Amino acid sequence: MSSVAVAQGRIAQLAQATPVHRAFHWLHLHQLQLKRWQMEMTAIPAPPFGEDARARWFLERFRDLGLAHVHRDEAGNALAELPGTKGDSAPYVLVSAHLDTVFPAGTECTPVEAEDRLLAPGICDNAAGLTGLLGLAAALQFARIEPPVTILFAANVGEEGEGDLRGMRYLFERSPYRRRIAAAIALEGGGTNAVVTRALGSRRYRITIIGPGGHAWADAGVTNPIITLSRLLAAFDEIPLPAEPRTTLNIGVVSGGTSINSIPESASALVDLRSTSPAQLMSTEARMRSLCAETAVQLDEDAQIKLDLIGYRPAAALPDDAPLLETIRAVDRHLGIRTEPRIGSTDANLPLSLGVPAVAVGSGGSGGGIHTLQEWYEPHGREMALRRILLALLDTASVAGAAS
Repeated sequence: MSSVAVAQGRIAQLAQATPVHRAFHWLHLHQLQLKRWQMEMTAIPAPPFGEDARARWFLERFRDLGLAHVHRDEAGNALAELPGTKGDSAPYVLVSAHLDTVFPAGTECTPVEAEDRLLAPGICDNAAGLTGLLGLAAALQFARIEPPVTILFAANVGEEGEGDLRGMRYLFERSPYRRRIAAAIALEGGGTNAVVTRALGSRRYRITIIGPGGHAWADAGVTNPIITLSRLLAAFDEIPLPAEPRTTLNIGVVSGGTSINSIPESASALVDLRSTSPAQLMSTEARMRSLCAETAVQLDEDAQIKLDLIGYRPAAALPDDAPLLETIRAVDRHLGIRTEPRIGSTDANLPLSLGVPAVAVGSGGSGGGIHTLQEWYEPHGREMALRRILLALLDTASVAGAAS
């Protein structure tokens, strides 16, 4: 019998189990509770590097649900466990959702309900994923499901922007769990069909040009960092980028200067480079550094240019025959969902780059205006997505238990 048929058989049997039906029943009856959680957490600001208050809120919810070993780790991740029957020596399966938003401190994030839509910055990315995380934990606890291996729930920090996946980096590189996670599922925003199996790699840079500065009239002629930076960024825009492997280069932030009649002492820009190919990332970076070197020789003696790497997300992919992917496909066939493999930049990048099977999936419903002040979310369809994740999570725990 093929591994695909075996996976389908496991899912059919799992879906018929009475405890799983109890978990589904909880999800069906508590859609309003999920919406209340979502609105409450969204109202707690979680800007980059400012996730503390929201993480503490999650610890309270984890305790309310009766999960085990509720704690925060050194990176600031809020963690809890659903213990497995095989004990402490068995591996873990991680299910996570990131706490942070892209919005800076001070952004008004109180949600508003308008008919079927919830409106607020971060209401979908990633309050939808975080709500799914709580819903799964609540349903599993209500059904008294005891998985073969421990399920680790993580509301993690540092997924967005310059957070540079610091929550996941800690979990997989320095935490006590680092060598024990057999598979990982990251919950990311809305949607039901998609599964991110290819990790889009990125490298992020801060370019800074420093000069002596001075008065616009008296010191005219000295290096003007803003003008020099503008020319350099225009040269970056002329770097040839292949369509395959697809590669993009974006200048997202430019800053510098103090007044209209002052030659600035510095100017800087943030640059985001992405590609499905690690080799292409490196070759494009090499061209960027070459352009910086060419610019440096044209500067005044007392001026300088710096190109600093401030973020790195590795490119990687889940093999097409990976058991985790076979599980998701089998679940989707059982539920009548059309599986849509995607490429994306998510918390799954980190475990995939280390050879740990991982995916990112939507938590149901739909959303739009992502990363804007007009972000919205509609919960219709959330129940089906959470059933999908619950079945995939339990089957992945079963496979990990059988292999241990």
